[in-house]
Amino acid sequence: MVDTLTIRLVQMTQWVGDIAKNVELMREARARADGCDLVLYPEMQLIGYPPEDLILKPALIERAAHALEDLARDTADGGPAMLVGSVFRDDGLLYNGTALLCDGRIAAIRYKHELPNYGTFDERRHFTPGPLPEPVEFKGVKIGLPICEDIWHPKVCAYLKTQGAEMLLSPNGSPYEIEKDQLRLENVCVRRAEETGLPLAYVNRVGGQDELVFDGASFVVNGDGSLAIQMIDWGEQEVTSVWKRGESGWFCEEGVEEDLAEHPEDAWCAMMVATRDYVNRNHMPGVVIGLSGGIDSAVVAALAVDALGPERVWCVMMPSRYTVSLSLGLAEECASALGVRHSVIPIAPAVKGFDEMLESDFADTEVDLTEENIQSRIRGVTLMALSNKFGPMVLTTGNKSEMSVGYATIYGDMAGGYNPLKDAYKTTVFRMARWRNTAVPRLARGPGGEVIPQGIIDRPPSAELRPDQKDEDSLPPYDVLDAILLGLVEHEQGVDELVSKGFDRATVIHVENLLHRAEYKRRQSAPGVKLGTKNFGRDRRYPITHGFRTAQ
Repeated sequence: MVDTLTIRLVQMTQWVGDIAKNVELMREARARADGCDLVLYPEMQLIGYPPEDLILKPALIERAAHALEDLARDTADGGPAMLVGSVFRDDGLLYNGTALLCDGRIAAIRYKHELPNYGTFDERRHFTPGPLPEPVEFKGVKIGLPICEDIWHPKVCAYLKTQGAEMLLSPNGSPYEIEKDQLRLENVCVRRAEETGLPLAYVNRVGGQDELVFDGASFVVNGDGSLAIQMIDWGEQEVTSVWKRGESGWFCEEGVEEDLAEHPEDAWCAMMVATRDYVNRNHMPGVVIGLSGGIDSAVVAALAVDALGPERVWCVMMPSRYTVSLSLGLAEECASALGVRHSVIPIAPAVKGFDEMLESDFADTEVDLTEENIQSRIRGVTLMALSNKFGPMVLTTGNKSEMSVGYATIYGDMAGGYNPLKDAYKTTVFRMARWRNTAVPRLARGPGGEVIPQGIIDRPPSAELRPDQKDEDSLPPYDVLDAILLGLVEHEQGVDELVSKGFDRATVIHVENLLHRAEYKRRQSAPGVKLGTKNFGRDRRYPITHGFRTAQ
């Protein structure tokens, strides 16, 4: 029995499905932990989280099992033991679990008991819940291994306490949501520590995975709920924690205490990291963006530069006869401030070609939304042509307010590979733009100063598809629209409930109708990073065809 343990907390990225890459990274981290007793990695570090239906491939399960055995053999060298998360097949069933690797073998395996099946999670589709886990014994110390969701409910940690656990080490794959870092710490882990009287180490993965992004922000709390260690958010970090047996049990000595990003910096970092990893891991050389002189495209351009560097961002202004000179000037000013390549490709020749092509069939009809959408689709085709010819991925620029009500053109401004703003309401976009002009986030590759011209922030939003067009010609003011959408989307409120809060009934009914009618568009939209609790796609899964409305 020992009275001191040194545990290396490894907050690292993952490559979903690339087992060899993950093994390589874990081995490198273990080598840097020389002299420690134990290395703790995030949830499912061996295969990457979330694996989704990849784990239905028998070959992946077999490859993961062989890789885990190879990692276990590494520990015969007398170096640190490892706690490694993976998928496990047991009696024909699949489990999400963590294995203790030491002395050259797989010494113990514990399965996740609480399987999340809400919002972005659907683990019950893939895994079987494990039994209430017993502690594992390591160097004479009984260690509880609650896995991610296991710590969000009192049962697992309470059971581990009754079975003699002396400390809790929790591997996690917890996606970012606004204000979730404090929720994890104060509402979850501090409570579990105080309820059990046991110290708890929480280690989370970091990096982007499709629509999800993981912020890290790992920490250790002692049995009295006090914070012993706080690791960084949005970056990889490895910290050696020192644990000692005291008169009242085990505790972790105080260590690093990093500051976490506050809002809206945290949301900016989420979009930046998600965009970076999505572009890089899909092997794209860079991105191309339609830069209109409006707020959304300017913010996406700034995000892309922070994520990838200016040399990998290409901004294209595509003016029509309705584009005012102010837009041309602001787009050029923004591109210059960001240091990116900037092209101007007028779409008038293509618009003329479509007018001539459709002239006979459109005869005796009025100019309407059709002609506006043709312009948008010409721009989409132009950007996709540049992408096909030269390789950069098209980033779309529609915000959540527009995506909610369908204020976007399918196969037009919705065309592209990724949308950093998909879960950011218009009012949030303005707030982030103002913030970015005053600060440079950690890990950003873009310049400081006013990267989004004030003129872009101040001007009324417009699609510029007809003379003197303003967004508010078709939509309520964005502060009103976003407040209604927060109720309808994030909180699943109905018309009557929102009217009781002071909103105009006709306006709420109109917005609800727009929201449901636009579902078919959202199903065909580019993926985008999750910021809140109800992003479109992973969290909010409504039928395209349905007749329900909350108004009576």
